Amino acid sequence: MFTLGDASPVLVFFAIMAGTFWLLSLISQRNSQAEERLERIGRPKSLAELEMNDKESKNRFKGLKDQLSKFGAAMEPQSDLEKNGLKVKLANAGFRHESAPAVYQGMRVACLALFAVPSALFFFMTMGINLKAIQYVVAITGIGFYLPMLVLAFLKSARQKEIFITLPDALDLLVVCVESGLGLDAAMRKVTEEMKGHAKVITEELALANLQLQMGRPRREVLHDLGVRTGVDDVRALAAILIQADRFGSSIAQALRVQSDSMRTKRRQIAEEKAAKTAVKLIFPLVLFIFPSVFVVLVGPAAIQIYQNLILKGVGGGG
Repeated sequence: MFTLGDASPVLVFFAIMAGTFWLLSLISQRNSQAEERLERIGRPKSLAELEMNDKESKNRFKGLKDQLSKFGAAMEPQSDLEKNGLKVKLANAGFRHESAPAVYQGMRVACLALFAVPSALFFFMTMGINLKAIQYVVAITGIGFYLPMLVLAFLKSARQKEIFITLPDALDLLVVCVESGLGLDAAMRKVTEEMKGHAKVITEELALANLQLQMGRPRREVLHDLGVRTGVDDVRALAAILIQADRFGSSIAQALRVQSDSMRTKRRQIAEEKAAKTAVKLIFPLVLFIFPSVFVVLVGPAAIQIYQNLILKGVGGGG
C-alpha cells in the first residue's frame, strides 16, 4: 500500500528542485528586451548614470544580492560594536562592500531554510512527528545556520595565511625601494606592480592603501585601517612602526629594515618549531599504521612456523 513514507523522497526532490529554481530565477533576473532597447535608445542624464547603468548590466547577481540583503535585514546586529565587529570579520575575509553584512546575514537565513525544509519533510514523513525526528531536524537546521560562519572563518584564515606568507617578500622589496630613494607611496606602488602576479591579496591591500593616500586621507588613518582590514598581527605591527616613524620624523627605511629583520627571524623560528614538532606528530601514524604492518611482516612467518611445529609435535606425540 502506498503511504506518505514512500512519497517522502519524491517530495524532498521536488522541494529541492523548487528551491534551486527559485535561486536560479533570482540570479538570472534581468530586464526584458524591450526595456534594454529603450535604455540603449534613450540618452542618460549624466556620466554617473551611464556608469551606474553599465555596472548594473555587468552585475549578474544583483537580484540575488538584493534578496539576501532583505532576508538578512532582520538578523543584522543592533549595536554599533557588533556591526563593526561583523564588518571587520568580513573585511578580513576580503568582503569590503557596504552591503556585505546584510548579504552575509541573508545567506545565513537562506541556508537555514534550505537545510530546515527538506530535513523536516524527510524525517517527519519517514519517522513521523516525534521527539527523535525533531532532534534530527534541529541538528541539521543548526548545521545550516552555522555553515556560513564556518565558511567565513575558513576564508578569513586562508586569506590571513596568504598575507602572512607573502608579507616578508613584499616588505623586503619595500625596504629596497625606500632605501633606493623612493617615498613610501611610490614604494608601495612599485611593490604592487612587481608582486601583483603571485601575491594578489597583499598587493590588493597595498593598492587600496595607496589609493586612499592619493585621495587625501591622513597616512596615520590609512595605515591603521590597513592593519585592521587585514587582521594579521605582523601587518598591524608594521603599521604601528610606520605611524611612529611618521609621527616622530625618524627614518622610514630604518624602521622597515628593523621590521624586515624581525619578520625574517620570526619565520625562521616558526620553521624550527614545526621541524621540532615533526617527531612528535610522526608517533601516531607510526604506531597506528606502520608498526602493525612491520610487525606482521616480521613476526608473521615465525608465528606460522611455530604454529606448524606445535601442531606436528602434538600429532606425533599423540601417535
